[in-house]
Amino acid sequence: MPAMVPKLAHLIMSGIPERLQAVENAIVAACAEARRPAAAVRLLAVSKTFGADAVLAAAAAGQRAFGENYVQEGVDKIQALKDHDLEWHFIGPIQSNKTRPIAEHFDWVHAVEREKIAVRLSEQRPPALGPLNVCVQVNISGETSKSGVTPDEVESLAEAVARLPNLRLRGLMAIPEPADDFAAQRAPFAAMRELFERLREKFGPDFDTLSMGMSADMRAAILEGATIVRVGSAIFGARTYNK
Repeated sequence: MPAMVPKLAHLIMSGIPERLQAVENAIVAACAEARRPAAAVRLLAVSKTFGADAVLAAAAAGQRAFGENYVQEGVDKIQALKDHDLEWHFIGPIQSNKTRPIAEHFDWVHAVEREKIAVRLSEQRPPALGPLNVCVQVNISGETSKSGVTPDEVESLAEAVARLPNLRLRGLMAIPEPADDFAAQRAPFAAMRELFERLREKFGPDFDTLSMGMSADMRAAILEGATIVRVGSAIFGARTYNK
């Protein structure tokens, strides 16, 4: 086995594996509280703004699924780590002129909110890669600053996604308005669960994904049925954004 590069060794020593384990333990505890099997919830490690070495440090500790918000940053990491068995999820807003690199490099997209974007992703998805897994984003809190369709619009968009040949409709995603009160955290997640269960009756067993919950509200999301939680800072530490 080649010697570990100094930067990666530093990241591992800095606590990424320990923080990852703490998040996994919290998921197991929340699943037990909800009387759900621990395997019912997948952890998506949100690696935006962190380099490929940070991803490798988490991968060395057993993490395989990583989420990116920025297209070029994500593509650069995917290409740098192409020899590793990793799963890549695009979780940020999607601009029309960025659909091709997303379709060509990512395994999942969590934030489809327009049929036009879905059509472009399908047209630009290389057939050799197989269908792109897609979640429809719901603006469950009705915030004007948030992306996503309204609950009343979800079914129509989901139907459009399901008809496209190179996409696989997997479920719903939401980023509710932040709340400090635990009951207030649970309320929008409960609404998402009800919406998800209603649509699952229509779209069948492949409609199996409810992507919701982050570092601050993960427990509430799991108690209300999340199947993927998106956690970044609790694993990688505080982010530093370029100004």
